[in-house]
Amino acid sequence: MLAVAVVLGLFLPLVLPLFTAVAAAAPASTTAAPASTTAAPASTAAGRPAATAADPADPDAPLVVIGTTGLRWEDLSALATPNLWELTGGGAAANLVVRSVRSTTCPADGWLALSAGRRAADVPMEDYGTCRRLQNVGEDGTVPAWQTYLDAAANDAYDATPGLLGDLLVSTGTPSLAVGPGAAVALATTDGTVAGDHAFAFANPERLGHQVAANLPGHTLAVVDVGSVRDRNRPLVGAESLAREPMPEPDPSETPSPSPGEAWLLRSPARSQQVAGIDQRIGAVLTAVRETTPDATVLVVSLADSGTRSMMQLAVADGPALGEVPAEGALLDSRSTRQPGMVQSTDLTPTMLAWLGIDGPAGLVGAPLRVEPDGLSGAARAAHLQDVSDHAVAVRPVKGPFHSALVVVNLLLYAAVTVGLNRKNLDRAADWLGRRESHTARRAVAALRSRRPATALRAVRAVAVAVGAIPVASYLANMLPWWRAPSPGVVVLSATALIAAAISAVAVLGPWRRSILGPVAVVSGLTTVVLAVDVLTGATLQLSSLMGVEPQVGGRFYGFNNSSFSLFAAATILVATCVADPLVRKGRGALAAAVVGAIGLVAVVLDGAPTIGADFGGPPALVPGFLVLALLAAGIRLTWQRIVVVLGVTGVLAASFSVIDWLRPPSERSHLGRFVETVLDGGLWSVVGRKVAQNLTNLFGSTLTFLAIGGIVVVVVLLTRPLRNAARRGQNDSYGWLVGGGAVGRIDADVPMLRPAVLSLAVTFTIAFLANDSGIVLPAIGISLAVPLLVSVLAGWLLARGEPAQTSVPPSSVRVPGESDASPADVTEASDQAR
Repeated sequence: MLAVAVVLGLFLPLVLPLFTAVAAAAPASTTAAPASTTAAPASTAAGRPAATAADPADPDAPLVVIGTTGLRWEDLSALATPNLWELTGGGAAANLVVRSVRSTTCPADGWLALSAGRRAADVPMEDYGTCRRLQNVGEDGTVPAWQTYLDAAANDAYDATPGLLGDLLVSTGTPSLAVGPGAAVALATTDGTVAGDHAFAFANPERLGHQVAANLPGHTLAVVDVGSVRDRNRPLVGAESLAREPMPEPDPSETPSPSPGEAWLLRSPARSQQVAGIDQRIGAVLTAVRETTPDATVLVVSLADSGTRSMMQLAVADGPALGEVPAEGALLDSRSTRQPGMVQSTDLTPTMLAWLGIDGPAGLVGAPLRVEPDGLSGAARAAHLQDVSDHAVAVRPVKGPFHSALVVVNLLLYAAVTVGLNRKNLDRAADWLGRRESHTARRAVAALRSRRPATALRAVRAVAVAVGAIPVASYLANMLPWWRAPSPGVVVLSATALIAAAISAVAVLGPWRRSILGPVAVVSGLTTVVLAVDVLTGATLQLSSLMGVEPQVGGRFYGFNNSSFSLFAAATILVATCVADPLVRKGRGALAAAVVGAIGLVAVVLDGAPTIGADFGGPPALVPGFLVLALLAAGIRLTWQRIVVVLGVTGVLAASFSVIDWLRPPSERSHLGRFVETVLDGGLWSVVGRKVAQNLTNLFGSTLTFLAIGGIVVVVVLLTRPLRNAARRGQNDSYGWLVGGGAVGRIDADVPMLRPAVLSLAVTFTIAFLANDSGIVLPAIGISLAVPLLVSVLAGWLLARGEPAQTSVPPSSVRVPGESDASPADVTEASDQAR
């Protein structure tokens, strides 16, 4: 990230004037019309007019935001929450991702996100195991602890400005009302005073309804805090309690029963009682709004978690500002997620501003909410949203064991190839088993003593292909509703293993098995197709998958996430290798280079286009990797001058994706264009600092680091040196039994694109490691696909030497990619030096 950001920081000031001039010369019809000039209202399916952006600015049709925390779709039912159930039946609903600065979000964090339009948070209170209880506004109209919120935002790396929403309301003269302490936080200005009027929020539903009814008329915006739902072991703590002894930290995956010494917890209401109270207060507010301002638009949102477990929350809206909403309701959508039924808390501020007809700053990270018809009834919609949330929750405890198993399986494969195939180790194992008296031990000794190279190599090839198929199998397993099973972890892991085994069987038993690169082409090709189709159709396989993203984390919701990019990069490079290799063996290097270039172009567009992959750090890694592969396929040496050209082309293309996205209207930009805006606003180094810190955290705190190191060692040291020694020493070497004692020859003669592929992968993942905040995760995930398949190439090549039907091209007739035209002896000498 540091390298790419610095390059863009230097490059953007040079190219932005040109792009800006082009944009200015474009026809006026290509730009988005201002909100105040939208088309005339149209009738909706429900019989109400669709609103223009100026409509909610009318005090007779205000925007009412009802905020709570800890309320999820699983809490809703027709009997327990009749008011929310009715609202869901005719409104638009979604899961709300409330992820803030830390892994879990406190009520103050959620209200601050509404205030700042970015991730913002209270000071950390992990030692107390809970969150701050918000206090009512003082007599001077100042929000309590406001300076603390400002200090916390200044220390965080998200460039949040608490009070931004309140300042915009004041500067535009928008009359607003804050009811309750959370609402006061949301509508405070940067100096901590509440913009507009504020009132006390009664816990009694009837009194709260009277309060809203009495104060709402005449206000364009009203925000009402109806309280919080908290886990029984996570009560909110007031300022007077912060000096007490910190609470012990329980397991966040469960809610333990209070100990006898915590009798006060036993007196706290059960979750169902808290939810019922919240629904009653929401019902009272809705009744007051309908009686006083029937044309109002209502947005009900749960802004924070109920405890230490991060989960998606509830969001539902109804009213004319939404535009066309079917009579049976719909889903909410946002350009920040591109996932119908899933929005973020950072979308709420842009939504409020858009519905109020206020121009917001370009630096807001969210996007206004949209309506996405789904054809479901209210009950079916609530069940669907709960199912999506259950899916996201179910994958979290499985991802850790899966990645650990992936690391272990790969390391075992590396050990089997480099240690298990060593003749001396086989003899030691046979001697050890020979001291056992069991029939199984005797059979194992016989197998070890038999020295059947073909059997061992076929086993290595099959296992290596199966290990390489695990990543794509994990995505395909996500097509099954595994999270609904009684033991979801067992089901998804078993499904992944079975799918990987099936892919391996097809790869090593099909008619392409006699080709050295045949199994590689099958697995890498399938991986490429699955990921490409997924990203073109909304990236649904990546959401809540074993190697994908957890929505509640608030990372990527569309395009390529880091793991998917890493697999896609490795797979496309291997596909290009498999396609170019036969062309190079026939001496058609120019055509091979053109084919590699075409595959690389498609891969880069899929990964970097703002409307498809929208990956900022991907193109800077993919472009040089494919350029290196194409040059070597054409037989062109890599010189310093050519390396500089490659890096220059990479910088131009990477910056172009971001600048082109930045030229689009602010409401249509992805994070690529918003990054350009951040650079122009002077926020480059804060982004770089956050990315570098995350990169270092992953490097020293992830088990995937072992996978990356193990894969590199296998390719660079343990895999090449034993084979080279076997080629020179024959049967006298520990690995000589694999080569039959004869000259092993050169693998780059039979597979001339192998060495360029390894170099291309190394270039791609080195840059990816430096250019992304995930750091070591990217090369590690790529290695989990590439190295097993490279091992299968080696095993397949050794197998082909022992099969008369498999003919190979003599080394003297093949020009090694990257080497100049020379005599066979010169080529052999150059290859030996390269090794």
